[in-house]
Amino acid sequence: MMSQGWTTRTSGVPRGLLRFLVINMLMNKPMSGVEIVEVIETETGGRWKPSSGSVYPLLAKLHERGYTVEKPSEETGIKRYAITKKGKQFFEKQISFGQKLLNKLEFLVPLLIAGFQFYHNDEKIVSGTRKPAQRVVKKLLDIRQTSVKLTEEHAQEIEKILNKCADELETVFQKISEKSKT
Repeated sequence: MMSQGWTTRTSGVPRGLLRFLVINMLMNKPMSGVEIVEVIETETGGRWKPSSGSVYPLLAKLHERGYTVEKPSEETGIKRYAITKKGKQFFEKQISFGQKLLNKLEFLVPLLIAGFQFYHNDEKIVSGTRKPAQRVVKKLLDIRQTSVKLTEEHAQEIEKILNKCADELETVFQKISEKSKT
């Protein structure tokens, strides 16, 4: 049986993902290591909290290679890093590489959704969710790969649909959570 803390380990994260995320965050604004860890933890709903032993050496390496510069901070002992022109060029290469990798792996996404495993008691109940989940993901992938440029109106319509779906799923989850407390 897996321990509950398994998702916080960096070893399960694809190689290079942390570097990509850190550079992506620094493209938006200067950040410290602590801020980076907090953002990743928040964005993953607490499922992944990179260790300082992963983030700080990475920041040091990016700095040594000239991809970042230290920004002065009013807070004592806090180093904030900002992306440099060289760092932006490196990031563009990372995006290109990542896009090629995603394009090669996208066909696996529907398969992974079909492979979701639930407790055996829940399997009979939720088995009907696989096909719709696969359809949604497949359509999102199809939209992303289309050669036709989406209009702002299309993007807003897709956003509205996905937000409604997420809201409804959150409502169902809330009901389940409340029921399990009783």
